[in-house]
Amino acid sequence: MTKWVYNFGAGQNDGRAEMRNLLGGKGANLAEMASIGLPVPPGFTISTDLCTAFYKNDRRYPDDLDDQVLEALARIETAVGLKFGDAQNPLLVSVRSGARVSMPGMMDTVLNLGLNDETVKGLATASGDARFAWDSYRRFIQMFGSVVLGVDHHRFEEIIDQAKIDADVIEDTALTAHQWEEVVEAYQALVLNETGKPFPQSPHEQLWSAIGAVFGSWMNTRAITYRRLHDIPADWGTAVNVQAMVFGNRGTDCATGVCFTRDPSTGEDIFYGEFLVNAQGEDVVAGIRTPQPLSKLRAKPGEISMEEALPEAYAELLKVRETLETHYKDMQDIEFTVQSNVLYMLQTRSGKRTAAAGLRIAVEMAEGGLIGRSEALMRINPASLDQLLHPMLDPDAKRTLISRGLPASPGAASGIVVFSADEAEMRAQKGEGVILVRVETSPEDIHGMHAARGILTTRGGMTSHAAVVARGMGRPCVSGAGGIAVDYGSQTLSAGGRMVRSGEVITIDGATGEIFLGYVAMIEPKVSGHFGTMMEWADDVRTMAVRANAETPLDAETAKRFGAEGIGLCRTEHMFFDPSRIGAMRQMIMANDMDGRRTALAKLLPFQRDDFIALFRIMAGKPVTIRLLDPPLHEFLPHGEHELMEVAAAIGVDMATMTQRAADLSEANPMLGHRGCRLGITYPEIYEMQARAIFEAALAVAEETGAAPVPEIMIPLVGSKRELEITRAQVDRMAKEVFAAAGKTLEYQVGTMIELPRAALLADQIAEQADFFSFGTNDLTQTVFGLSRDDAGKFLPKYVESGIFEKDPFISLDRDGVGLLVKMAVEKGRATKGKIKLGICGEHGGDPASITFCQEVGLDYISCSPYRVPVARLAAAQAAIGTRSDRTA
Repeated sequence: MTKWVYNFGAGQNDGRAEMRNLLGGKGANLAEMASIGLPVPPGFTISTDLCTAFYKNDRRYPDDLDDQVLEALARIETAVGLKFGDAQNPLLVSVRSGARVSMPGMMDTVLNLGLNDETVKGLATASGDARFAWDSYRRFIQMFGSVVLGVDHHRFEEIIDQAKIDADVIEDTALTAHQWEEVVEAYQALVLNETGKPFPQSPHEQLWSAIGAVFGSWMNTRAITYRRLHDIPADWGTAVNVQAMVFGNRGTDCATGVCFTRDPSTGEDIFYGEFLVNAQGEDVVAGIRTPQPLSKLRAKPGEISMEEALPEAYAELLKVRETLETHYKDMQDIEFTVQSNVLYMLQTRSGKRTAAAGLRIAVEMAEGGLIGRSEALMRINPASLDQLLHPMLDPDAKRTLISRGLPASPGAASGIVVFSADEAEMRAQKGEGVILVRVETSPEDIHGMHAARGILTTRGGMTSHAAVVARGMGRPCVSGAGGIAVDYGSQTLSAGGRMVRSGEVITIDGATGEIFLGYVAMIEPKVSGHFGTMMEWADDVRTMAVRANAETPLDAETAKRFGAEGIGLCRTEHMFFDPSRIGAMRQMIMANDMDGRRTALAKLLPFQRDDFIALFRIMAGKPVTIRLLDPPLHEFLPHGEHELMEVAAAIGVDMATMTQRAADLSEANPMLGHRGCRLGITYPEIYEMQARAIFEAALAVAEETGAAPVPEIMIPLVGSKRELEITRAQVDRMAKEVFAAAGKTLEYQVGTMIELPRAALLADQIAEQADFFSFGTNDLTQTVFGLSRDDAGKFLPKYVESGIFEKDPFISLDRDGVGLLVKMAVEKGRATKGKIKLGICGEHGGDPASITFCQEVGLDYISCSPYRVPVARLAAAQAAIGTRSDRTA
């Protein structure tokens, strides 16, 4: 018999922390907490394997599941002395999801399951609190009705809002038992009206329906979106956790809360969290009521902390904080309930944190001896560093403050105000920067939150849905901005006596909680502190060098500031589009013979030389790989008739000649046409001019600085040894001429970009003429797949969604096809020339998964965009650590 159900608590723990793939993160950690003696209500976990079987079997359960669930349920009954479905002393349970990785708010939860029209009376009698019993019943109907029966949760909220209006109260907690009973009756009528069926009264029917809903929520739209954004495979599935209820809504000696063992925004080693007296867990994370701080040090005037309200439970919680962080050796996100002054632990998991917090926590834990440096490096998601590498608000910039909220997720963002997730996504797809403004966010808003530059909510605390998800995504977020009034109907927000309409601009600062009118100037970030420490550790262990793709002085300076060890790709064609140069470039293109082309190229030579001098000077003796002209010539000509006329007049040719030349240069498929080394072979004077500019610039900088640069001249689109042989000869000839004229020499290298399948297949032959290979994986991916990256976006998402591609091959390197050719070229190249330098300069050079592949095949360096350099440095370190067996150092 297959084991589907695993018990935890009350002295029987079938699972442990390392079984998270089978039990999900929540189930594994519940079992682990119980095993180390923490107060965990008993329960059981239905494994992720069952979820997989559920979907493979047309959403039907295995025959042996029912008996296992009933047996586990009976164990809970024995442990707590209550009976499921009993009219006098009923056991109530929670039913929660639990994937192997945290997906906050993406799947479904049902609390207080087991209540019906009879058991609610038994609960009232047994607890001695009728108000608590009816409050719990209305919560159950609302959750079950929304999650399982598909009734819009806003319909339930409308009933509560009306009940509070009728009772002339503001807080839910002010409603009496009788008023909650009336709400329950209204809820049941709503369910009957919406579904055509009465609310189910059988606790066992309720249980199986809730289990099915949780498994079903693995495939809901928001969960699918979250998995796509975070690269979580669909076949991992979710577990279901069924656990005896403990009640935070049973009176003033009861509470519920969410806390982090450290500050998830800054990483500071302080206890951080919020709680609500007389509430259940969903009240805290949903932002329905404003939570209070845990410690009195964090309490503002008028707030009562948990330390003051429930001192015994708070003291116990502090001990739990220390126990969990020491045990898991990581910052923990904890959910707890206090029932009658007794603390119960409902969940722990590695807490989501901002990139800055993650760095600080990892560095300080390593410096404190809790973890090793290698483990600290492995803790940081390289992609998350993007959060730290982009502008922040300029402290000296003028600004107009309109309101303040809670600093829920650091970083600053400006954008146009939108009030719906759908509009945020639509406008972002058009390239607009947006700030998503909501009263409160819900899991259904996940796509809009991802598309937005920043998020602003008027309700919710530091652990609300908006705050947690924004921190995980790296989006700036201000939550709980109570001074702002949002009107969805008129599409406006009002604050500080001002009204902002949809489409108008605001700026938010997630580090301070401030909201400003209009744009506020930004400044570049500084790479220092814990970030600098982590980068130093990364540099100590990585074996691949990290360079940057750069052709302008600004790009080169940025790359150097972020730790680049040279330039891995300088695309020289970008230099020709400058207004001061494009005329000479077009004159060269229009020339009918070599002499005419040489005349035009002579005008471009000083520009090219100055370009290379600037790069060599900035890189100060570091390697600079310069790719000679690659794109087809027609790209330098305008396309409209009016623009062609302007160019014809500027370079002194008639319109007929201009039109004819443009027609001659046009190609049906230019990506596979007259470009790359094919230009250098048919128009050798182009590459000769560029080579001369490179050598003259290198000599000038060598004389100026005393440190000679080492130019690496890269010939693009080579597919045969003979192509490289011809073009290399051109470069070598120009080197001799320049060196002879100057009476000086310097070291240089000539290599090629491997971007065609034929080049990879014949790499052993090509290596005879090459000092280095640089894999141009953008074009190699296009030519291997037969895909145009400019057009494939129309269908690639569907391919990924359908499982044809695991990931977009232009974002993460395709190991099976493109990777196989790269591996083959590496082996063939080194078989011919053992010390040939090997690198990668396509966009994959900044992708952590692709960098791991580069480490595995033995590349010497990776090159990426300037802002991705820190990402690549960390990813390269992790790739190096991944090849070692010991990570504790």
